[in-house]
Amino acid sequence: MTGVHLDPTRAPVAFGRLAIPELFARLEEADTDTKLRALLSLCDVTHDPERLYQVVSEGFLGQLEVLMKDDEPAVRTRTCELLHLLTSHDIGRHSLLSSSPLLSRLSLLLDDPSVPCRTRAHRVINSLVLLPAGAATLQPLLAKLMAKLEEEEEEEEVQALLLSTLNCCSRQDALAALAHHGVTLIARKLPHACSDIRREAAGAMMALSVPVEGKRQVCEAAVLPVLAGLLRDQDVDVQANAAGAIMNTVVITTGKHQCLDLDVLPVLLALVSERRKDGEEEKRRKALVLYSLRALTSLAEAPEGRRRLLEQLPVLVGRSQAPKDDPDICKAARTAVSVVTWKP
Repeated sequence: MTGVHLDPTRAPVAFGRLAIPELFARLEEADTDTKLRALLSLCDVTHDPERLYQVVSEGFLGQLEVLMKDDEPAVRTRTCELLHLLTSHDIGRHSLLSSSPLLSRLSLLLDDPSVPCRTRAHRVINSLVLLPAGAATLQPLLAKLMAKLEEEEEEEEVQALLLSTLNCCSRQDALAALAHHGVTLIARKLPHACSDIRREAAGAMMALSVPVEGKRQVCEAAVLPVLAGLLRDQDVDVQANAAGAIMNTVVITTGKHQCLDLDVLPVLLALVSERRKDGEEEKRRKALVLYSLRALTSLAEAPEGRRRLLEQLPVLVGRSQAPKDDPDICKAARTAVSVVTWKP
């Protein structure tokens, strides 16, 4: 008869609905190894939505807040991993957002001396702000998150998560982020060597450039030359976010003049005219092409922009009439053509 294999890194799991209460009972023991084994088992069983619902509906979140204060970094880290699993379902996210003590403790872990703990705390925060309600609830953290952008020693994953969180918060309330010097702080991350960080920074800059005040700050902080450089990035998502930020900024006159002086038109036209044989890759480029077309449309509102674009009109016409093109792209191209060819 084959013996039952027991994983020494995990606590035994009881059958059925007894599993969650018994594992949480083990978390109350003083021994660190016992708590770690229980947390690992909890992480395993909460992949089951029924068990996850049991965790949040039967009052166990209070124990997790206590564990976030534990002296052992590994316990704090595993607790954040469990919280991150809870955010994979709507009921878990809403339960965490409705718990002020837990969110307050989680915000303190963003400064935890343990890098793995800090990273996992950022993952939890990032999962929560993906919901509009989460981005609104966590707005009080904005000043702290902005300040952390200046901590260059942070791991690249933490920086990318931080920028992603700021992106979500800025889409919810760009003016609040702008009031905390968001444009200046995020602009420093745009040339970063890590593509994930460049992508998230450009995405956050696109969110910040939606209001007029954001467009003005992008122009004043000389961010457009950096964004123009990112249009040539190897990562299509970095290119798309940079094009989106330019699209937003060239709505105002100063943005138009700066982009025309930077000679961005040929780059945008090249992005619009470029086609990929790979259908999936072309779908990934849809946002990039749309943002580029809309940026060109705004630039055509300036006399100099219209003059230059009239010389390249066949590129836009060709994109507007391509039978196999995406309908949204064709429509944006037709709008660009109508603005370029408009006569008073």
